[in-house]
Amino acid sequence: MNALTKQHLIDPEVCIRCNTCEATCPVDAITHDDNNYVVDPGKCNFCMDCVAPCPTGSIDHWFHVPEPFPLAAQFSWMELPPKPAEPLASLMDNEAEALLEAAHTGAGGRVLAPPSAARPLVNIFNRTNPARATITGNFRVATGGSDTRHIILDFGSRNFPVLEGQSIGLVPPGFDAAGKPHTMRLYSVASPRDGERPNTNNLALTVKRVEGGVASNWLCNLKMGEMVEVIGPFGSTFLMPDAPDANILMICTGTGAAPFRGFTERRRRTAPLASGRLHLYFGARTPEELPYFGPLQKLPKTLLQQELVYSRLPDAPREYVQDRMRARAASLAALLRSETLHIYICGLKGLEDGVESALTDIAMDAGLNWPDIRETLRRSGRFHVETY
Repeated sequence: MNALTKQHLIDPEVCIRCNTCEATCPVDAITHDDNNYVVDPGKCNFCMDCVAPCPTGSIDHWFHVPEPFPLAAQFSWMELPPKPAEPLASLMDNEAEALLEAAHTGAGGRVLAPPSAARPLVNIFNRTNPARATITGNFRVATGGSDTRHIILDFGSRNFPVLEGQSIGLVPPGFDAAGKPHTMRLYSVASPRDGERPNTNNLALTVKRVEGGVASNWLCNLKMGEMVEVIGPFGSTFLMPDAPDANILMICTGTGAAPFRGFTERRRRTAPLASGRLHLYFGARTPEELPYFGPLQKLPKTLLQQELVYSRLPDAPREYVQDRMRARAASLAALLRSETLHIYICGLKGLEDGVESALTDIAMDAGLNWPDIRETLRRSGRFHVETY
């Protein structure tokens, strides 16, 4: 793996020679002759500025090779050469892959992305070549005993493309008790692909301060203007469908709401009158400890059907998301019959067990078979679990 070099290539079979990429490239890494448009491996810095404007996608090819293909070879191609076999670690940071693999076990094994989801980019920035971002926002989004923060990272002129549902990697500064650098932590992106505000080059995270937590305390203490190094993005399956008829059932606790904030804002911006509906089951101890409680109250029911569930209300029995799901069995049974249903579960490890039990009971009472439905959803990229 260490002997491989990442190289950006253009597919000559698909390229229409429109010159968009060469005009866009800020470092003059792209050039052309009468045959092909090519990328100079000595100049390309993987800034990604050329990817989005390309009308055909021919620009979006990334090889890991022992030696970069020289310009002379690229000019002569009629098609891309066969892509060499690549170890997974060359595509995604080992730590991130292990964390995501563990987080997705509740989905029943490796699953597919929704067929309509946009194509994700992964591992553009790594430990040796991280993106640098400035903290432009850090404020509390839960008023109760827990210190939960909404943190905004601005990338300036550096493009850091993310999709709803993807994660980024952050490494706390310093060393652990054994004298080794701290390991990377993954955080789900809490904003839509076009930024915290439309068309801004930033993203948001939802971070809860944990007593004694190295990463959470570091992040929650960051001041405006401080810089952090960002790795990723990561994740190629826990993605939002880009289909306005998709019915999306989102089940979460605490900071597991982060990706669903991105889902909701994406739908609000692009398809507020979509025929598909968003359904949120969100659990917390109290309203004061529920992140984004205030902003949630302002969202119309036509956009988001909300079930806010609390387990520590005074003088009330404890209720968890699976309890509320059973109380809404009729509406959930109707969703289970929908051919456009997508289910997403995100939060602390163990959440999926209660949800699984509730869906089993709801389906059985409606004359349905949840294991069969789940397998159909899983195989069609419509069932996703991300619990830590």
